[in-house]
Amino acid sequence: MSYFKHKVYGILFNLFKHTKIDEKSVSFIIDSRESFKGNLDYIKKEFEKRGDYKFHFFYKDKLSFGSFKKLAGSKYIFLNDNFFPLAFMNFKDENTIVQLWHAPGASKKFGGSVDIESRDILKKISENTDYLIVTSDKIKGYYSEAFQMPESKIKALGLPRMDYYFENHDLDKIKEGFLKRYNISQDKKIILYAPTFRDESKFNNVFDYLNLNKFNEVFSDEYVLALRLHPKIKNFYQDDISSRGQYVDVSDFESEQELMLISDILITDYSSIMIEYAILNRPIIFFTYDLDSYLANERGFYYDFKTTVPGPIVYTSDELIDLIVNADFDKSKISGFVKTQFDEIDGQSSKRVVDFLLK
Repeated sequence: MSYFKHKVYGILFNLFKHTKIDEKSVSFIIDSRESFKGNLDYIKKEFEKRGDYKFHFFYKDKLSFGSFKKLAGSKYIFLNDNFFPLAFMNFKDENTIVQLWHAPGASKKFGGSVDIESRDILKKISENTDYLIVTSDKIKGYYSEAFQMPESKIKALGLPRMDYYFENHDLDKIKEGFLKRYNISQDKKIILYAPTFRDESKFNNVFDYLNLNKFNEVFSDEYVLALRLHPKIKNFYQDDISSRGQYVDVSDFESEQELMLISDILITDYSSIMIEYAILNRPIIFFTYDLDSYLANERGFYYDFKTTVPGPIVYTSDELIDLIVNADFDKSKISGFVKTQFDEIDGQSSKRVVDFLLK
């Protein structure tokens, strides 16, 4: 790969590399859709408690010389996702560049763990990054491989946006608003179904594998099924299979964390949503109708899927229904799984990150 446009981006930024550093300036690198903004918002709130800091959101898909100058002059620079131009941008020693990453724990292999070709550019990015923040010492090795970064730069301080679960939320009010929005009876419990995207397209239409009519026959008095599709899956399912009342499509619901907070059960497959949901200590079911194919053909996991995931695995619609009917959730694996993914679950991740940087 030539990375030509990333190099050009770097050259433009480097025109401003001699900008004077403002010790009270903090920049957040983000895309214009503001994907994964949660971490950045929590870090911003934490800095605001510490004094009079200036904040700048640097939109990586909008070129602006004024924005380049503010970025170059920032003492602290935070990322939440991959940003390849970083490999070609010359920062000063006084800039502190922190990759927060947007997901907790380690599940599916990613980055340099699977994409051998990208390892060289990841190494260059890693040289320009001061710290990578993760949720546990036990997963540092995986992140070291994925980011091609020495473990000495990887700090297990927690995921800032996980602090959300320790704030005072009025659960009844959130749930009431949700049920009202989707015109659902207020006495219903919520089953959140969050399948992940498959490269093998025939497995992406989840309703080819979940018998929705039978599911609703059994559960519609007690539960509503809330379906949250991966953005890429939307191409694979037809609107015409959704007759009114069968399920609610919450794919565009703004806050995934809010959905998790009000859901009674999570059904998923290989999605990393399981890591976050596990801290709530509620039932998680793994509906993996294509497990053998997925394990053979997709990118694989950092652990043995069948023995590690924090809940029962089912392969058919009937098995899934029976499991819920019998409430056979086997939550015993959850706490062990959580311990491998998180060192601390205490609502203090943002504080730890900012304390670490300021000290």
